[in-house]
Amino acid sequence: FAKPTVLNNVETFANVPMIIEKGAKWYRSIGPENSPGTKAFALTGSVKNTGLIEVPMGTSLREVIYDIGGGLKSGAAFKGVQIGGPSGGCLVEDQLDAPLDFDSVKKLDAIMGSGGLVVMDENTCMVEVARFFMSFTQRESCGKCVPCREGTKRMLEILERIVAGKGELSDLDELEELANMVQSMALCGLGKSAPLPVISTLKRFRDEYVEHIVDKKCRAKVCTALRQFHINPEFCIGCGKCMLHAARDDPAEVAARASGCAAAIQLIFQCRNVMQPEPQLPGCQRNDPEPFRREKHRSAAAASTLPSICRRPVSGTSRGRGTGGACRCG
Repeated sequence: FAKPTVLNNVETFANVPMIIEKGAKWYRSIGPENSPGTKAFALTGSVKNTGLIEVPMGTSLREVIYDIGGGLKSGAAFKGVQIGGPSGGCLVEDQLDAPLDFDSVKKLDAIMGSGGLVVMDENTCMVEVARFFMSFTQRESCGKCVPCREGTKRMLEILERIVAGKGELSDLDELEELANMVQSMALCGLGKSAPLPVISTLKRFRDEYVEHIVDKKCRAKVCTALRQFHINPEFCIGCGKCMLHAARDDPAEVAARASGCAAAIQLIFQCRNVMQPEPQLPGCQRNDPEPFRREKHRSAAAASTLPSICRRPVSGTSRGRGTGGACRCG
């Protein structure tokens, strides 16, 4: 403390030779008056052209993403861009024309930071984005000050609960409270900027947080804990693959997943106690799928009254090999 320091930044040092060679007036002629010069960005994510770029200060995000980056891959719709690295903020489409300079970006709850630009399309889950960047800044915390050391840890725990489908609406208020506390009380720049991904995504994509908590749904289908599988009775042929989860799932959950396919539900419950890691299909299913196909077309009421669906006799003989014309699972 109380001693002069050197700005240990390679990007800043790289500008010095050109300023010495061409003069400060030349350098200040590039970019806006309040943020002269150029800025290097690492452009990555869902853009066609990724890599390291250098643009004059004041260049808009739209120019960077669509003119230099070539637009989004596969024609997907633009959703957001994380600017400033892991501890930066997330900007949306109506902010693409904002100039990239220190003052303008700060007004958008973001920072220029390290110059990272991660472009995200409609297939990105913004809650998972916040969790991912928070996990990075939490690991990078030196632990010296309590607000950063403990605040980022608690924020990460809440975000992990939300993406796991265990969040509550009160978590959103707690996240905001913790984010404001860390931002205002942390000692260094890392701690003060660590909550920015959470603050910006809560502000601009709050509906996605609510969906994760209330509807247990991830619209981008990224959060694996929120994925749901349903059996479409229109296409069910009784293949038995749904039985793979029957041994460890709750019967009510299995029935819900089966989504009204009475034949599949009955088959799951009958075979529940004999499941193996690699289950063998019942004889009637393996040798004669036709009864199950026929059951599919019965009404739901009729199908629900078939307690012995696996005991249907196998007409003919060739399909009931070794069963004497009857199903072995009976």
